[in-house]
Amino acid sequence: MATRDYVKRGKAPRKKNTRRQPTKTRAGFPFKWALLAVVLVGAFAYGLYWLSKTDAPTPPSPPVSHTQPATQSQVESLPKKPKEKWSYIEELEDKEVEVKAKALPQSARPYLMQCGAYRSQGQANERKAIIAFQGLESQIKVSPGEKGTWYRVVLGPYPRKRQAEKDRNMLRRAGVEPCAIWYWE
Repeated sequence: MATRDYVKRGKAPRKKNTRRQPTKTRAGFPFKWALLAVVLVGAFAYGLYWLSKTDAPTPPSPPVSHTQPATQSQVESLPKKPKEKWSYIEELEDKEVEVKAKALPQSARPYLMQCGAYRSQGQANERKAIIAFQGLESQIKVSPGEKGTWYRVVLGPYPRKRQAEKDRNMLRRAGVEPCAIWYWE
């Protein structure tokens, strides 16, 4: 069998594309849109010109008796300023309003925030260290149960729930989740 030299053969001739390419139609200048734009701009300019030429309506002049010629001061005089009907402006100037705010009910029970419960003390210590890096002090509480011992990482006590929520949001931004807020037991 003879060896064939495929390198010297060269490339195979390209096949002609039998698909028909859509012909591009050359769009001409849009005369009708240009004419419409010119007409609209012209109409707008004419409207502005017409509005500037028309005078504003003049107020009616006071009645003039036919026996006496009107003087310049009578024509230009303005009517008297009407007297105010309301007297609340003077009445409320020196008035003071007393408001009695209701005291918000304070809970006598303090709050705690739990940021994890773990089976091993090592995991609880890791969570406590992460919380310590955020500037908060936490404790590990050992809770014996029916299914074994749990190590809970808790923060607190907090006198108000708002303070506990503030610390929870700070820990959430640091990636320490989930933290639950409960009453201190």
